[in-house]
Amino acid sequence: MQLKQLKFNMRAAMETRSRWIAVSLAILAATSFALAVQSAWWSVGEVTIGPFGARHCFGGECRESGLAWIGGSELWMRSAIATRAAGYIAMFVLIALAGGIAAKREPRIIARAVITAIITAVATGAYFAAAFPGLSGAGIDRGVFMYGAGIVLGVAAVVYFLRSPRRS
Repeated sequence: MQLKQLKFNMRAAMETRSRWIAVSLAILAATSFALAVQSAWWSVGEVTIGPFGARHCFGGECRESGLAWIGGSELWMRSAIATRAAGYIAMFVLIALAGGIAAKREPRIIARAVITAIITAVATGAYFAAAFPGLSGAGIDRGVFMYGAGIVLGVAAVVYFLRSPRRS
């Protein structure tokens, strides 16, 4: 009888560990998306550019501005807003997924919503990055990498959750 109870406790511990791994991946992905849409995607000297707009820091004084001065198309400027919205939506559903898993639920519908949100984030973010009009001396900044990390970690969280054995 004790051996059977020991096997049950080992299985429960394993399920708990796998559940917290999925929760951690989802929270890390949500954090990456949140930071990515607030961070700079490109920098040119003292100017940073991201989906939030541009920020100019000269002589210790910083000012926020839009993206119109860069010379991008209207579609590109709208894709910045779409990228920011997609990042926030992905963050929201990833937090919902993490909460559902942590509560020992089976949030399979939310997991599918995460996949949809990530596909949308990939489409908008890829266009925003690819259609960047380019400025001489512009270099890629941390926002692009955080956005990519959010995509990879979000997909990993969903795959890990969906592939884990069903809890009963």
